[in-house]
Amino acid sequence: MKLSVVIPVFNEEKTIEKIVEKVLSEETPKEIIIVDDGSFDKTREILKRIKGNNIKVIFHEKNRGKGAAVRTGIKNAGGDFLIIQDADLEYDPECYQKLVNITSREIKVVYGTRLKNLKFRLFGKQKTPMPLHFVANRFLTSLTNFLYGSKITDLETCYKLMAKEVYQSINLVSSGFEIEPEITAKILKKGFEILETPIVFKPRTYKQGKKIKGKDAVKAVYTLIKYRILN
Repeated sequence: MKLSVVIPVFNEEKTIEKIVEKVLSEETPKEIIIVDDGSFDKTREILKRIKGNNIKVIFHEKNRGKGAAVRTGIKNAGGDFLIIQDADLEYDPECYQKLVNITSREIKVVYGTRLKNLKFRLFGKQKTPMPLHFVANRFLTSLTNFLYGSKITDLETCYKLMAKEVYQSINLVSSGFEIEPEITAKILKKGFEILETPIVFKPRTYKQGKKIKGKDAVKAVYTLIKYRILN
């Protein structure tokens, strides 16, 4: 079994080397496909130094969006399973094997959920990080479950593990962050069941480089409704 790890990258000079090291140290047999989406900091210089038999580095000459980078990565993937790995260290590659172990002949898709056991708190030592993102994700997840009859808890999770027959069967077209709801919508429309398992997650702030914005939630709503209506 080989896992394809797709890493979309845009201006991640502070974290890209570290995340590649963490992915490489994880024991699952894998190939790493890094897609630089037109970075203008030192990311591209760093990526040109990264070598390895199982590492592919692809460059977009212009910034086209996370979705475009993900689609490029998927087109170049050949593993039995595929997972998307953000480059910002929010998600821990040590969770890969946990997700892979849940798959079977019947289970082709496993999501790593950050929210299944997370309570919403505005105050105190255990207050919810990025509360507006939490609320938006809860809303989008509930909308997904309503529209598609699913029972997921974390639509916007980066960790969406898919078998080869799944990621090769969904024709993705999004270029921005709406790639996340598009993936889920098309998986569910194809009739694949999505299982979830809790994962480790360390959120970062806008000051630390987080890129997703409020307008992306509006695009996500539109995407979910659009693919519910379209065949």
